[in-house]
Amino acid sequence: MYRNTFTVATRNKGLVDISDKLNTLIRESGKRDGMLHLFLHHTSASLLINEGADPRVCTDLERWLERLVEDGDPLFEHREEGDDDMSAHVRVALTTVTLTIPVVEGKLGLGRWQRVFLWEHRHGPMERDLTVTIWN
Repeated sequence: MYRNTFTVATRNKGLVDISDKLNTLIRESGKRDGMLHLFLHHTSASLLINEGADPRVCTDLERWLERLVEDGDPLFEHREEGDDDMSAHVRVALTTVTLTIPVVEGKLGLGRWQRVFLWEHRHGPMERDLTVTIWN
């Protein structure tokens, strides 16, 4: 088994492609085939597998989620860290903080257009910790 914790710096709300970082960790692990489990250690960012070929997909997803869960919604009482605090928690509740992905021939076993993204739900720069575990 291989385990590594790493940090991703985000600049603002939106999706950050972490596929290349994960493939680097797979190479470092020496695993050719198996499973990769990814865990995000935060309650205001999430993980997603989606299309990575057209950047408009990420922009459209962010716009859609912003419309669905608005920052500063008067419904929310929890605002200790600002108007985007509770809305970020709701966005995580609608998405996920874990992914399990096959490792095939030493790389992520994704579909042709798929990429792995960290989805930042807060304004401003953040540092997000993730743990990757790979086994066969």
